Amino acid sequence: MIMNTVAPLRPVDSAPQQEDAHRTPPHNIEAEQALLGAILTNNEACDRVSAFLNAEHFFEPVHARIYEAAASLVRMGKLATPVTLKSYFDNDATLKEIGGPVYLARLAASATTIINAEEYGRSIHELAQRRKLIGIGTDIVNDAFDSNVENTARDMIERAESTLYSLAEVDKYGKGFMPFGRALTDAIDMAAAAYKRDGHLSGLSTGLRDLDEKLGGLQSSDLIILAGRPSMGKTALGTNLAYYVAKSYEAEFKTDGTTEVKNGGVVAFFSLEMSAEQLATRIISEQSGIGSEKIRRGKISSEEFSRLVEVSQELQRLPLYIDATGGLTIAQVAARARRLKRQRGLGLIVVDYLQLLAGSARKAAEGRVQEVSEITVGLKALAKELSVPIIALSQLSRQVENRDDKRPQLADLRESGSIEQDADVVLFIYREEYYMLRKEPRPGTPEHITWQDEMNKVEGIAEVIIGKQRHGPTGIVELQFNAMLTKFQNLARDSYVPEQFS
Repeated sequence: MIMNTVAPLRPVDSAPQQEDAHRTPPHNIEAEQALLGAILTNNEACDRVSAFLNAEHFFEPVHARIYEAAASLVRMGKLATPVTLKSYFDNDATLKEIGGPVYLARLAASATTIINAEEYGRSIHELAQRRKLIGIGTDIVNDAFDSNVENTARDMIERAESTLYSLAEVDKYGKGFMPFGRALTDAIDMAAAAYKRDGHLSGLSTGLRDLDEKLGGLQSSDLIILAGRPSMGKTALGTNLAYYVAKSYEAEFKTDGTTEVKNGGVVAFFSLEMSAEQLATRIISEQSGIGSEKIRRGKISSEEFSRLVEVSQELQRLPLYIDATGGLTIAQVAARARRLKRQRGLGLIVVDYLQLLAGSARKAAEGRVQEVSEITVGLKALAKELSVPIIALSQLSRQVENRDDKRPQLADLRESGSIEQDADVVLFIYREEYYMLRKEPRPGTPEHITWQDEMNKVEGIAEVIIGKQRHGPTGIVELQFNAMLTKFQNLARDSYVPEQFS
């Protein structure tokens, strides 16, 4: 119960006409006074609200200054009382208008109990959120009236969505310490989920058996860099992984309106290089077994066309969303990913490719290395914020081509310092076949026979080199690669062939 010994600092005008014309932003002066009184009476009240309440949440500026001064004293281990705060406000003109240091004593005298302190703090925080919403709405209106040509409607929408999402998520992150018991429970829950899941994976399955074995699946909150030289199959592998996760999507809709994802996930694919149609053609080619070149040129039979129609009908149900906008900034990617998660859910983000993303104008002016650093830090932060794995494709520098052994290394990453540092997993794609084809000797020569023997050993085989993994081993995984279909598959080994009986 709020005691009424202290009147609100700002009387409300009772005239309805004036109230409609000049609406006062939502606030509760009595709640602010009651909370401050509780803190000045018992400093433990400050600990109960400091995790979520800041000085900026107070509507009355003098209350904000009193709270900030009291919280500072409490943090330093000192006593915050009307007496100890008096010296801070001897020359405060606003406080003098409402009684000076005597006002601090009146706050303490009208204190609510410490039990109610958190309730009042939550009320103050809620009203501050409402005032921020009003401010965001006002900014949107003012921006919309602005006739600046460079300030496009799409830019305004992106800014508004980003601001609203940040406001909505403000209490979900950075809550301070988590008890070890809670962290232990989460770890056991993850292990239990992996035990029940096919393949005993703790993350999303890639659909590639040997890769899953090494990675344990695609882990939530991980930034995964998938790098390679041109024509190695980066986009093909990224597309394959996106398709498999979307295809595996299974969700259970609960009675409380929430959705529990059992397998797979909704996928956001940011294609900064290829169009949505080109990506769709690749996926149709992979699943129909018809070469993408034949599909593009229309050189298909009636039987193949029927197969395309059948496959496309199946693919329409996939929770795979493609954004083929070129020149996106990291801020725009984050805003669009947040929107998709809010509207449809989200399990995986694929970015093709990292070097085509843009950072802020300030970082761009400092140099490309600083800009790429901002991008990788932003992608890692986004992965943690949305609790999803992010696969970012990346180009490799040309120094690979100058070595005899052209298998990529961490140092080959462009602007490698920030990429290598921020990534949780770094995967390289390498196909010896690609380089062997360019060294073919003249047919009919002894060298050609030797070359053909070597070519037969590497034809259709791709290596995924795990160059870095925070929570697992590094090494090489061999996959089957079908160049015509741009499709990666499990490599058939002798150990996997069923026994033959005569």
